[in-house]
Amino acid sequence: MSARVFFVSGIDTDIGKTYATGYLARLWNDEGIVTLTQKPVQTGVESGLGDIATHCALMGTPLPSGEEAALRLPQVFAYPASPHFAAQKEGKEVDVEAIDAATAQLALRCERLLLEGAGGLMVPLTPTFLQVDFIAQRGYEVILVTSGRLGSINHTLLSLEALHVRGLKLHTLVFNEGFSEENKEITSATQVYFQTYLSTHFPQSTFITLPFL
Repeated sequence: MSARVFFVSGIDTDIGKTYATGYLARLWNDEGIVTLTQKPVQTGVESGLGDIATHCALMGTPLPSGEEAALRLPQVFAYPASPHFAAQKEGKEVDVEAIDAATAQLALRCERLLLEGAGGLMVPLTPTFLQVDFIAQRGYEVILVTSGRLGSINHTLLSLEALHVRGLKLHTLVFNEGFSEENKEITSATQVYFQTYLSTHFPQSTFITLPFL
């Protein structure tokens, strides 16, 4: 078994990537598709499993330990910042080879593997290497999380442009209803706009809504 790998990114930080990752993993497992999650780089955590713990809670699965925990959370830095800077604070650099090795091991244990990124697509993993370039080098399909709050259209289109420029495949655009405006008219209009934009520019992708959790 070797999993189909998806990279979950967002239009910004705190847009709901962690919830979207756990939700999709649970959805696919419920459909009989063996799915695991990974957080390649976790910042802002001194101990524990960080976002992996949230994934497991949403999936209804036990927390991993030992080797599996290390594979699902291969790079952890305590400082709450961009990966490149959080690593620098510890006198280190993000180890991309270690991430790839962990991902390869996990991919043998499932049918689908969801990698939750750090922040948005253009976040630097190292001073000279962006997260979007990491995705492009590996040809991962992208799941992009957005919302209906003000500013989301601009941030979403910029993210989609970054994918297009690098020839990356958008698998799904996830509309996070929990991060939408109280103004339902704006939320609804934003959702319709995204659906129309996808049908024109990314016709092979899907659009789903993430319910408030």
